Amino acid sequence: MTTISISRTDTSILGRWWWTVDRLMLAAVVALIGIGVFLVMAAGPAAAGRIGVDPFHFVSRQAVFLPMALAVMLFVSLLDPRTVRRLAVLGFAGTVVALAATLVVGTEIKGAARWIHLGPLSVQPSEFVKPFFAVTAAWMFAAAREHEGFPGQWISIGLYAVVAALLLAQPDVGMTLVVSSVWAAQFFLAGLPMVLVVLFAAAGLGAAVGAYFLFDHVKSRVDRFLDPASGDTYQIDKAMEAFRDGGLFGRGPGEGRVKELLPDAHTDFIFAVAGEEFGLLLCLVIVALFAFIVLRGISRAMQEDNLFVLLAVGGLVCQFGLQALINMASSLHLMPTKGMTLPFVSYGGSSTLALALAFGMLLALTRRRPAGQGGF
Repeated sequence: MTTISISRTDTSILGRWWWTVDRLMLAAVVALIGIGVFLVMAAGPAAAGRIGVDPFHFVSRQAVFLPMALAVMLFVSLLDPRTVRRLAVLGFAGTVVALAATLVVGTEIKGAARWIHLGPLSVQPSEFVKPFFAVTAAWMFAAAREHEGFPGQWISIGLYAVVAALLLAQPDVGMTLVVSSVWAAQFFLAGLPMVLVVLFAAAGLGAAVGAYFLFDHVKSRVDRFLDPASGDTYQIDKAMEAFRDGGLFGRGPGEGRVKELLPDAHTDFIFAVAGEEFGLLLCLVIVALFAFIVLRGISRAMQEDNLFVLLAVGGLVCQFGLQALINMASSLHLMPTKGMTLPFVSYGGSSTLALALAFGMLLALTRRRPAGQGGF
């Protein structure tokens, strides 16, 4: 039996990549993808039956998305920090245009225009704007600190205002919250004065209150979270039943019922499918994998002496962890429900590809490299 190995003396592109990339972080995300494959296979047929398509419709589509996502992740992780920065700036410009286009030619689903149809494909630009904006904002903050007189902070504020305005116009309050939180965390890491920290915190609280009164769907979700008797809580009730029925070891693969009852069991509530069929143990494994990736990313960022890389890695890790936290907390009734996929576990084309792009940039920026690479 022969084995394939890559020698430390291998100077090829793949060889240099293998010995400089964070292989533990890569292994953790591959494990999440593997878990996601099993859960989509469990929840996909029931979801397909509800819309009258082939039982393996979602499974087969995910089988197309995942190789594409892995290829994107690998390709982007091969890039150097300067190229990652340039990719982010160009991608950010394109996704802002696409976000604006959703308001004109976008398809409205559940009261929000977030999708653009390109032939047989549907693309959600907001998924891609998150990683591109995080890296672009990191560049602006770093440039402001490293080049006296460069208005990087003001440029970042202006770009954030544009993104937030376009997201709220769709409307997508949840995505705006994620983008705002990541951007604020990067601003803080870049050396935000304490006075502005207080002002931003007050502004964030005011924006949350404003969203409650301005957007009916936000008000409805918050009211149902605080007072379940005030409206329909069918989805969260069934999700909580699934966790209770699953217990410690689960009911067994294919034995779950929640996937037949919830229309979004393969996307927003896939964590409930995991809890019912595989029990608390798998849920804890999923949480541990996300926690490992976030803590590993923070650890690698803290070792950086390059401000741009530190801020970009911090933003990407914050975004990854926050999205996972929102999905799992929503399923467990720890916060108002929000339609957001569980990274690399839920079914989704735009989400999977955007996450692969973000994780590829994260792997590229955390690769070990000679000092001095990746500057302004």
